[in-house]
Amino acid sequence: MNARTPFEPKRFKVAVYFADGPVNMYQMRQWYKPLAVLAETWPVVVLSRTAGGTVMLMEESPVPVAYVRKVSDLEHIIEEQDIRIVLYVNQNPRNFQMMRYGRRWHVFINHGESDKMYMLTNQFKAYDYAFVAGDAALARLNRVLWDYDFDKRALPIGRPQADHFSRDVPYTPDDRTVVLYAPTWEGDRPSASYGSVATHGVALVTALLASGRHRVIYRPHPRSGVADPEYGAANRRIIAAIAAANARDATAQHVYDDGPDLGWQLVAADVAIVDISAMVYDRLATGKPLMVTRPVDPAAEIDTSGYLSDCEWLYAVQTGDIIEALDALAVDGPARARLTSWVTRYFGDTTPGSATARFHAAIARLLAEWDRFAALHAGDDALSPYAERSTDGTVATDEG
Repeated sequence: MNARTPFEPKRFKVAVYFADGPVNMYQMRQWYKPLAVLAETWPVVVLSRTAGGTVMLMEESPVPVAYVRKVSDLEHIIEEQDIRIVLYVNQNPRNFQMMRYGRRWHVFINHGESDKMYMLTNQFKAYDYAFVAGDAALARLNRVLWDYDFDKRALPIGRPQADHFSRDVPYTPDDRTVVLYAPTWEGDRPSASYGSVATHGVALVTALLASGRHRVIYRPHPRSGVADPEYGAANRRIIAAIAAANARDATAQHVYDDGPDLGWQLVAADVAIVDISAMVYDRLATGKPLMVTRPVDPAAEIDTSGYLSDCEWLYAVQTGDIIEALDALAVDGPARARLTSWVTRYFGDTTPGSATARFHAAIARLLAEWDRFAALHAGDDALSPYAERSTDGTVATDEG
């Protein structure tokens, strides 16, 4: 087992279990800031199962990291520490190697809020508790989880990440209207062809750059063009157009953003234009105006049971008139009322700090429940509270 520094015994009561490598590190990154704040009250440790993931976590994570490649490594830190709550950000099959350990709460916290099929999995039942965003998540799960005690096991906390979105912006704020355009990639099948760079992006960015009243923040998906060369070419045209516009007028300060830090863009923009993706819900959590590009491919699947049933759509034929569309949205009272209603439905109270308070309250509630059950079972006779034992008395480590 490796760690940044030797751990003081019994220091940690809260752990985050992560069994993935670098490819899914984004699932951990969005929890860095909420975990750092949580650790100010309850120290947090990340239990990392892969070498590649551990290297990145040790470079990036604001909370301590333990490399637990083997189950025996995992058992060592469980015996050394006093872990009472284990948080999970995804559904990696190796989660079950951690979930074998009783006398602690296993809690699914996910890595985002959306209406994707991933959010409807029956795997929620495998955990003692789930932290969900709000009423929309509860309604979504209620459609598929039979005989599930929502009142006890599903705890709404909002979107704690939104409390940490703000930071310095890479331009000097002025009277320009800031527009975030954050498209997704082209997708690998017709049903997921949500990307708008080729159908909407070139025209709308061209119009915004020419207005003299707008500042564009362009944040394309890093996979743009991997499946469709024309999509990649459209992405490059937009990047080149932004560079040319800045060369013509240095005060424009348009931004091509390919950095790892996501958050400041969502709060800095006066309006956001996004594709059907997690970006819809990340922006929704800020409570600020947004438009969603309507896919051109009729085969693209659109879930109309939630926010997308009532959002402000941007059709491809409208992109040449994007200035007029944005001006109309700015004074559209009914659109603002609809947005406010959906923000509340998905995330509850979005007042700065409120989601963080709910996150901490949920952790405090589970720690109190742990104390209650520990008192109830104080007289239990257990050879080991940490590991399963085989019939011959040896520890069954399940190294698979």
